[in-house]
Amino acid sequence: MAFVIWSRRTMSRQRIRFVEARTARAIAIVGGVALLVAALALGIAIGTVFARSHLGEEQALMSRRSYEIEELGRLDAALIELRPRVEALSSKVDELRDFDSHLKAAHGVSGTSNTHDVPPLPDSEEPSTALDGAGGPELPPRLCENPRAGHGSPRQRIQGTQNTIDCLNDAVSSLQTPTLAHYAAFMAFPGRDPAPGARSGSPYGNRYDPFTGHLSFHPGVDLVAPTGTPILASAGGRVLQAGERSGYGNAVDIRHSDGMVTRYGHASRVLVQPGDFVMPGQEIAEVGSTGRSTGPHLHFEVIVGGAQINPSPFLALFKRKPNAQG
Repeated sequence: MAFVIWSRRTMSRQRIRFVEARTARAIAIVGGVALLVAALALGIAIGTVFARSHLGEEQALMSRRSYEIEELGRLDAALIELRPRVEALSSKVDELRDFDSHLKAAHGVSGTSNTHDVPPLPDSEEPSTALDGAGGPELPPRLCENPRAGHGSPRQRIQGTQNTIDCLNDAVSSLQTPTLAHYAAFMAFPGRDPAPGARSGSPYGNRYDPFTGHLSFHPGVDLVAPTGTPILASAGGRVLQAGERSGYGNAVDIRHSDGMVTRYGHASRVLVQPGDFVMPGQEIAEVGSTGRSTGPHLHFEVIVGGAQINPSPFLALFKRKPNAQG
């Protein structure tokens, strides 16, 4: 009996020890799992915070890069827009400078007497009107340079470049106004070849009339070319008359600057009407032999103040020099 009791106690103790050991292991396992889960959760939390912080930095960096790329694209577009303006202005200035040198030669430098018949290029009134009441010391122009354009943060460098482009735009605009005014007068100044490729015929002045054989005055120059050869406007202007004119056959009169008029006679066909505005070099008619003519040619006149003057000096102004290149 005692043995049995001891045995039960022993079994009970063993069971207790076994239960305690199993519980301890279970607790250890659960604790380990709990620690693992806690560590994992902590790691996830830390990772999330870090990721959010890193993501915030990346988003800020991407935002800055997006701004810089956008601004650089805008600056590039501004430069692309500015370049043709500068090139066009430079081309116009070159044309005006070349024409000015010819005008100076026509007014006494060359010593040729008949070149004095050429009136000067008319000045536009716009620049003087715009400068009424202006004054101050005469200083050289200030270059559009920003010494700090290449320094500082990307945003500061972009802003410095923008300031330089704005300065260049302002400079080009200030030069365009007077240049375009003079260029408009230049485009309306007659002298461009009205019949390229034609050969010279009867000159301006007294001659023997081809019909009567008597001395008579020839108020223009004849440019001989086949029938149908294009006749081009010698300058920009407005068509005054287009059609039949006594002695000229089919003729076109174009009014230019300061009352100057060019006349194109003996045309086989007229392509413009009174009131039309034409540009220099625009085809206005075709060579023919209508009116008082012995063969196909263009009779070309320049009329200043109602009087026909020698067109040759005008045509000479626009001829290229023999040694000119390109």
